[in-house]
Amino acid sequence: MPSVRSSLLTINNMNRIYRYRNDRRTRYWTALYFVAYLALGWALYALYEGGYFTAWFASSIGALLILMALSIPRRLELTADKVRVVCLLDMTEVPYVDIASVRRVEEEDKRLIIPIFGGCGFFGYYGHFLDLKRFDRLLIYASEWRNLVEITTIYEEHLWLSCSEADELVAAIRIAVEEARSESQQEA
Repeated sequence: MPSVRSSLLTINNMNRIYRYRNDRRTRYWTALYFVAYLALGWALYALYEGGYFTAWFASSIGALLILMALSIPRRLELTADKVRVVCLLDMTEVPYVDIASVRRVEEEDKRLIIPIFGGCGFFGYYGHFLDLKRFDRLLIYASEWRNLVEITTIYEEHLWLSCSEADELVAAIRIAVEEARSESQQEA
């Protein structure tokens, strides 16, 4: 029986949904971003007394916040044939037959990761990042910077997902990948 605080929902025996939950660090970073944007906006308003520069700043920050909010990961779904990351507007799907490996991300793997295009702490960590150790591009959908799971596709794409039940997620994906591979071999 899952606990009340568990983020796992089972729809039926095939579909599982893992809800993203922001950790304390992510909430602090989000609050810090809001305070910085408000302080900068107030400073521009006070120094320039309105005008086009203040309006330009306000509309640019507003558009940036809206665009970032559309990519915030909401839940992770395991369906019968694929892993699906659902954001407010975006949806990323990886079929099980395209998954080469799945593993937990170790602490030393998290070093030297820089964002290329995405959010870093604002309601989570999402977007395109660069791993300077391997010189690889990562696609990250995480609400916390721990409990990360890496999915590597047969096309050598790396997808990092956060899940509070990371070990359970890795085991479920591995089982689903094995079943998908055996079904495709039987069909061939």
